[in-house]
Amino acid sequence: MRKLMLALAATVVFAGSAFADPVRISVGSYNLNNLPFPVASGLGLYEKEGLEVTVENFASGGSKTLQALVAGSTDIAVGFYDHTIQMQAQRKDVVGIVLLARNSGLVLAGGKNSTFDPAKPETIKGAKIGITAPGSSSDFFVRYYLQRHKLSADDVSLIGVGSGSAAVAALEQGKVDLLVNYDPAATFIEAKGVGKILIDARSDAGAKEIYGGIYPTSVLYATQAYIDEHPQTIQKVVNATVEALEWMNSSSPEEIVQKLPEAFISGDRETYVKAVANAKPIFSVDGRFNEAEVQTPLAVLRSFNDKVAATEIDLKKTYTNAFVDKAPRKSTN
Repeated sequence: MRKLMLALAATVVFAGSAFADPVRISVGSYNLNNLPFPVASGLGLYEKEGLEVTVENFASGGSKTLQALVAGSTDIAVGFYDHTIQMQAQRKDVVGIVLLARNSGLVLAGGKNSTFDPAKPETIKGAKIGITAPGSSSDFFVRYYLQRHKLSADDVSLIGVGSGSAAVAALEQGKVDLLVNYDPAATFIEAKGVGKILIDARSDAGAKEIYGGIYPTSVLYATQAYIDEHPQTIQKVVNATVEALEWMNSSSPEEIVQKLPEAFISGDRETYVKAVANAKPIFSVDGRFNEAEVQTPLAVLRSFNDKVAATEIDLKKTYTNAFVDKAPRKSTN
């Protein structure tokens, strides 16, 4: 894992006093929802913007990345939008500055011996369910599913197994009966014959079936204090990210994978390319937050998070399109 962290960091740390804008960016997972971040790095877009970027806490988990941001040990986090809602419920201003993934991309997969049948939700009782980490969106996915079907988290065992190859191994080795995870793990599960996808929220239709609407996930977020103090740095980071999103939208999965650090690619390259192809529809094409779609994670959180349910959440304080709207567009150049 440390080797992977250093490989990614090496692609985005630029030495030299010519770069006036140092910025620390933490990323909590290498699932494909966060893919625009290493793509921006691989394309050299942070360097193009004159940024000196240091990557921290790679693969430490989304909740730990959020903790690092709030503690001030990182400047910007690559994490999930619903964290901004949770932080507002705790009276902390954490703001999404650019949207990476407009849909969750989550799947629920069953191992070879799984007895869970989505047509009979009660059959999930007693299952050991692998999630990326407690407090993650995969955790929310399970809890919301259980609640909708009048079941409780006490009816199952939730086990943090991470993402990528570690998550697939947990399912393959029988450490968990079911796995809720993202690509590339989702694609690897079926490609390697480890199990079968039972619920698929990668498509808009699947997301609406699970959540009742589109569920924006991966974003870049920062504290409001940092945004106020470093607006130029934020703008440069957003500029690079928006350009990466535009490039991804017009590029093939093969071209996208070619721009990634080799250590970032899980499993064999051919299957990873398939995973990128499967995940491609979830990515934002312009980085903008949609006022209607951000209502979905709020509804999910309110269903089981007492603090969020008890707080009057102002969603307009959880994200901003101000920097995205100022980012240069290829289509207008």
